[in-house]
Amino acid sequence: MFSQLRRMTHNGLLGCSTVAGGSYEEALKTLCLTMQSNTAYLRSVENKNDVEKLKATEKYLFRAGITMEQLDNLSVIHVSGTKGKGSTCAFTENILRHHGFSTGFFSSPHLVSVRERIRLNGEPISQSHFTHFFWNVYRNLEQKREYESDMPTFFMFLTILMFHVFLEAKVDVAIVEVGIGGELDSTNIIRNPVCVGVTSLGLDHTDLLGNTLEEIAYQKSGIFKPHAAVFTVPQSESAMRVLQKRAVERQCNSFQIVPVIQECEWNDAFSSIRPNVSDAQRENASLSINMAFEWIKSRSNGQLPFFINNNITDFCSTKNDLRQIISLSKVTTALANCKWPGRTQILKTSTADFFVDGAHTVESMINCISWFQRTSRKACRKILIFNTSGNRNSLELLTLLKPLDFDRVYFVPNCAGIFSVEDLNLINYEKLIDEQKTKCKKHCEFWGEDSVLKNSVAEVLFDIKRYALSQMASDDKVEILVTGSLHLVGALFTVLDPDLTMTCKF
Repeated sequence: MFSQLRRMTHNGLLGCSTVAGGSYEEALKTLCLTMQSNTAYLRSVENKNDVEKLKATEKYLFRAGITMEQLDNLSVIHVSGTKGKGSTCAFTENILRHHGFSTGFFSSPHLVSVRERIRLNGEPISQSHFTHFFWNVYRNLEQKREYESDMPTFFMFLTILMFHVFLEAKVDVAIVEVGIGGELDSTNIIRNPVCVGVTSLGLDHTDLLGNTLEEIAYQKSGIFKPHAAVFTVPQSESAMRVLQKRAVERQCNSFQIVPVIQECEWNDAFSSIRPNVSDAQRENASLSINMAFEWIKSRSNGQLPFFINNNITDFCSTKNDLRQIISLSKVTTALANCKWPGRTQILKTSTADFFVDGAHTVESMINCISWFQRTSRKACRKILIFNTSGNRNSLELLTLLKPLDFDRVYFVPNCAGIFSVEDLNLINYEKLIDEQKTKCKKHCEFWGEDSVLKNSVAEVLFDIKRYALSQMASDDKVEILVTGSLHLVGALFTVLDPDLTMTCKF
């Protein structure tokens, strides 16, 4: 199937005729088969300080029909970091939406559908919405090419598409998650964010961003802009020094380390809605609250107080002659109702409880293990489904998981095993899957007894179902931890919960 689609692309069958008025499926094929994926970009990049990337983003943005002056009209909260960017953005978006503001939310990667990356008022844009904007942007870019390959990469294209969608919708606020790094990320063409946030920092994408926390912090703080308020969670001393220095150099309006949520008066309310919440999620929630309130304050010309002795204070403001109340109850409701699939998520079924977390760094895996140990039942059979993406040190992560004494461990590529046009996000799909299979064999050798190698997530689930029925009493459910890669999580949801309802039958 994938070879056939590539031949169609090379033969021009997905060319100008589809651009004129193509379908959603044709849009996905064109996006995935004619633009360099993030994986391909990470493999090909040779110079991590390639400033031409941002110039290219501006060039393609202009060709697509948006000037930088028009982009300046978008009110933005910009978020970078290593761990928790998506959760923090999701919290922030939900808080602002619960206070009556229209929101745009850009995130990556997606789990099942590329449309998840671009959300309006909390919902992924529809297929028709995506299709309409895709072909408009693609047509402008294709017609203005100066040479054959003069097109943006996969992520860069989606960034430009996102700006079109949010400007057209006239959202009150756009919450934009950085893709990779910050300094040279495609989203960093944003010139005047209201505020920026930096989540917890760790070593990830070191080939691109640097091998030390100081280098990582330098890249992540690249989103700092003059007159923007900067918020960050507690960091290592060395990383914090870099962030503070960069805030001064970039002439930021302020620099604040957010209070730990346990110290806030409303900790009891937060604990009641998320009883097993991790310290990392408490930090993310605190960061999101501070950024959301800073943005609301900017709408009221900065006249309203927000934190007094680390406590939230109710206050009033006006927006389009409508009275807005910012209160503890609205914040806690927003946090309680915030759903961010694939991150410390428990998916309950009649046969098994799936504990799903896309942890892929040492720090995030430590947090994942702590969450799993706090929330899982002690006396039941436990299964692990694991894979990693890219060049991450998978054996280091498996060493952390070994002491959990799983009864059975499955190693599988990030492959759902059922065909979906949404899966066509890698040009060299077969090659990458073969490479992952080779890595999975090494994982089996490392783990030893009770490890199983499978070709797809669908095969794993079929085997677990058979194993569960043969090994356990009818009233005893197995617990399954799925971790190591958000792409693995996406493959799981493609089979179990393709609409991301956070429910499924198994």
